[in-house]
Amino acid sequence: MFGPFKPAPHIAELPADKVDARYKQLRWQVFAGIFFGYAAYYFVRGNFDLAQKGLIEAGMYNKAELGFIGSALGLAYGISKFVMAGMSDRSNPKVFLPFGLFLSGLCMTLMGLMPWATSGVMIMFVLIFLNGWFQGMGWPPCGRTMVHWWSKSERGTIVSIWNTAHNLGGMVPGAMVLLASAIYFNTHGVQATAKDVWQQTLYYPGIAAIVVSFIIYFIMKDTPQSCGLPSIEKWRNDYPDNYDEKTNEQELTTKEIFVTYVLKNKLLWYIAIANVFVYLIRYGVLKWSPVYLGEVKHFNIKGTAWAYTIYELAAIPGTLLCGWVSDKVFKGKRGLTGFIFMILTTIAVVALWKNPATPEAELANYANWYENPYQLTDFILMTTVGFLIYGPVMLIGLHALELAPKKAAGTSAGFTGLFGYLGGTVSASAIVGWAAEYYGWDGGFYVMIAGGVLSILLLFIVMIEEGKHKAKLADHYGE
Repeated sequence: MFGPFKPAPHIAELPADKVDARYKQLRWQVFAGIFFGYAAYYFVRGNFDLAQKGLIEAGMYNKAELGFIGSALGLAYGISKFVMAGMSDRSNPKVFLPFGLFLSGLCMTLMGLMPWATSGVMIMFVLIFLNGWFQGMGWPPCGRTMVHWWSKSERGTIVSIWNTAHNLGGMVPGAMVLLASAIYFNTHGVQATAKDVWQQTLYYPGIAAIVVSFIIYFIMKDTPQSCGLPSIEKWRNDYPDNYDEKTNEQELTTKEIFVTYVLKNKLLWYIAIANVFVYLIRYGVLKWSPVYLGEVKHFNIKGTAWAYTIYELAAIPGTLLCGWVSDKVFKGKRGLTGFIFMILTTIAVVALWKNPATPEAELANYANWYENPYQLTDFILMTTVGFLIYGPVMLIGLHALELAPKKAAGTSAGFTGLFGYLGGTVSASAIVGWAAEYYGWDGGFYVMIAGGVLSILLLFIVMIEEGKHKAKLADHYGE
């Protein structure tokens, strides 16, 4: 890399009596940087989903067109996450992480404030594509940071805690819709509809992301060695079975990263393909719930904003539980844990689909969604899906980090992200949107449920291959 993006050089190690205090201080400082920095990426990752209902109501676009536009994010992000991962593994996360956040926030701010930015399908597609490309600069530097500052035996828990950042950030767009609706009511004296606040749904989170990017720059650090500290394995005396100082502490060539540690890794391919269908469920529900709940279940803009927000909030305890189960109950068996969680997730999606909508004759009986038993059940089922789906998402990323040396960890995780976003997110946006437009919402749910079933089958294969992989390591290292 070049200029400010170069990895920070190693410096002389601090005196032994200062290492512990400095390590503890910087670990949590760095954690704050990657946690709140990555959360801010989600201010502008899914806010377009909340704007879709307003664009439809305004007569600007239909579901098929919005599905095509929305697919640009997954298409760009899937490629970018992989490309940027290779760059990130050879870059300084202190610069890499906030720079991408700034550019991503700028894209959404332009879309909300500039009339030309939403004046045509291809213009919107390009801006969403650019946003997705810059979004690819978020996960890899965080993955690089975690494998340098936390050792393997504590990583399942720390990654699950960090992974809740995107749920915290994902709640912000919904909260900003509620804020925009409140401002509209105060200025117009009537309740806002989706078409009244879709612009604010885009630029409120965009401006917030830009502000956070400057703060993160001053918080972040590169590796422990760049701060005068020993490697995390040395400090904690916690070396993984396959630890090798050359491949874990020295920078690797691009060929070594991509060929030796990614493309030739059989188990990494299995989890990458499974990720396609995990992401299809994750984004199929998230992207289309604001439209589905409004059109089929008769939710108003506030009800859909609350459902979208709590979907993300529920993911926090669900992800933490999943990380704890994988560490403590199943002793690091990420495939088995993901397999169980995806079975439960698919059942919850079927229940959301089959729960009956409020009969139109009864709608006038309920002033708010939480007073309506039909809508309250939908809300609970949306919360359940959110609680369950993000655990497997986190586990696949964690598993990828653990299948490669530290200097190739970002690329390894980026490889699974390439499949998840290029396959799963594009399908969730374009194929689910197309199916819903031309075959009704039943068609959209058939696509998502098929994805759930395929994810279960693939994670079963991962579970088997994971056991073989661990047995091979045990034989190689003489356990």
